[in-house]
Amino acid sequence: MAVIKTRERDIELLGRLMRAEAEGEGELGMLQAGNTMVNRVRVPCLDFENITDVTKMVYQSPGGFEATHKSYFYQHARERDKRLARRLVQGERFHPAEFSLWFFRPEGDCPAEWWGQPNTGRYKLHCFYSPRVEDCEDVYNVY
Repeated sequence: MAVIKTRERDIELLGRLMRAEAEGEGELGMLQAGNTMVNRVRVPCLDFENITDVTKMVYQSPGGFEATHKSYFYQHARERDKRLARRLVQGERFHPAEFSLWFFRPEGDCPAEWWGQPNTGRYKLHCFYSPRVEDCEDVYNVY
């Protein structure tokens, strides 16, 4: 059962963004980055109240993804990218990003908080941040 509504073009767009943001961290890194992306579409809270579909999530400004400003993002989605995107749309979650709404790649250690929300862990070069329950309870709901 899908946790967000998608069409094939959404799957391709999500896959391209996952690849552009985290391909260097392997499939698990791409899946974790993708958890954050899907969560932004799935829950209407904080900076993402008006993010109702994959396209709005990908191109959100301000607060969007740096990769959309690089040529690599605009290459066609590969079968692997689409396969990983479909897994996330079907509800798979991966720690430490299963409830995250933010991630970034610092030059050093992960800050304890990012935009006032707690760090939930690091995978390779990316730090993940999930909202406090009182700020976005819906992200923690079971689908």
